[in-house]
Amino acid sequence: MPTYDLIVEAYMPNLENLKKQAKLILRWHRERHYPVAAQIREHLPRFLNMSDPEILAASIKLSDAQEMVARQQGFDSWQALKAGLSTTLPKVKSSPSKATIVGAEPQLLVTDIKRACEFFLEKLGFSLVFSNGKPPYYAQVARDSARLNLRCVERPVIESTVRDREELLSASMTVATAGEIKLLFLEFQSAGVAFHQRLKKQPWGARDFVVRDPDGNLLLFAGPAN
Repeated sequence: MPTYDLIVEAYMPNLENLKKQAKLILRWHRERHYPVAAQIREHLPRFLNMSDPEILAASIKLSDAQEMVARQQGFDSWQALKAGLSTTLPKVKSSPSKATIVGAEPQLLVTDIKRACEFFLEKLGFSLVFSNGKPPYYAQVARDSARLNLRCVERPVIESTVRDREELLSASMTVATAGEIKLLFLEFQSAGVAFHQRLKKQPWGARDFVVRDPDGNLLLFAGPAN
């Protein structure tokens, strides 16, 4: 399922390309693609305290979309962006010799999207990127660079005894330092999270722990031991 993330990392010095990007934001908003609501809330202060449905129901002008593009590019306004582009020498970017995968989004199977979202938001400190359907059948949650897709199913697909015996992980997430993995464990512990495995130093030089979500999905969090 597409997430419709706005492409902001790519170097786009061409003003015409940025104008097209602003128009694309307007189209996504008009077609009520929920992921664009989170992007609007992040970059346009007047939408900060609005929910996704409220943002999608609000009036969005081309100038709003242009301001959003400008802020994504590191400028305070569209005028500042145009002035900045006029003083920036164009970069020559060679064609890549192979495709680069820039991310992965594990898909967790859950029997109740609302319950699953509440767990990730209230217990694990994630934020809701989008939720589709009434009642919801698909959602995405994120924390920092980690994104997880949640898909609703009628009943558990994997028998819990098999999952636990074989330690079948649904997702693995990492932090950069030994201090951070300990902080994360203590954060989850204070939130009353259920652990399949508590913080443990592994023979291969990692320190990790495993969280069990309400549907029994096992989530590994890992970092360096030292």
